[in-house]
Amino acid sequence: MIIGLTGGIASGKSTVVEMIKEVGYKVIDADQLVHDMQAKGGRLYRALLDWLGEGILLPNGELNRPKLGKLIFSSEEMRHQSAEIQGKIIREELAVKRDCLAKEEDVFFMDIPLLIENDYQDWFDQIWLVAVSPEVQRQRLMKRNHLSAEEAGMRIASQMPLAEKLPYASLVIDNNGSIDDLKKKVKSAIKDLANLV
Repeated sequence: MIIGLTGGIASGKSTVVEMIKEVGYKVIDADQLVHDMQAKGGRLYRALLDWLGEGILLPNGELNRPKLGKLIFSSEEMRHQSAEIQGKIIREELAVKRDCLAKEEDVFFMDIPLLIENDYQDWFDQIWLVAVSPEVQRQRLMKRNHLSAEEAGMRIASQMPLAEKLPYASLVIDNNGSIDDLKKKVKSAIKDLANLV
């Protein structure tokens, strides 16, 4: 059984992932995979370099992530192109990881932020959505990434609204409350899952 985990930016998904791992389930982290492939010499690093040139590098040859983020989020066209270029490589690598883990684990999770936007729904038996209100999302994002209200608003607006993701979710984990609230909800979801398997 494979469970997809998703949510908007700054929805608290990473916290949910940590809770799931603590219980002993394996989680494939799409962001981490992207991060690894964007490291110097990785598949995405090479693809981005071919696309945008050496202006996106730091003096040590690593990607200048803040500069890259600003470039990609600067327009709809840039976002679209980035998704095209990186999306195909990410999907291939995630499929390899999924197939390997499926040989070892009866139940595992895949944490994919853009699961619905990038059409991964049919990979999963269940989809868990971590949801927060747009206001909470904006506040958390500003605090976490040290962004202005406007920058945070742009990043949130670049994603599919959480309300549109709801119909795809087998389970919605509401994270507008405290961390203790969240722990209770995740605990309960995992207990239900254990009863299913």
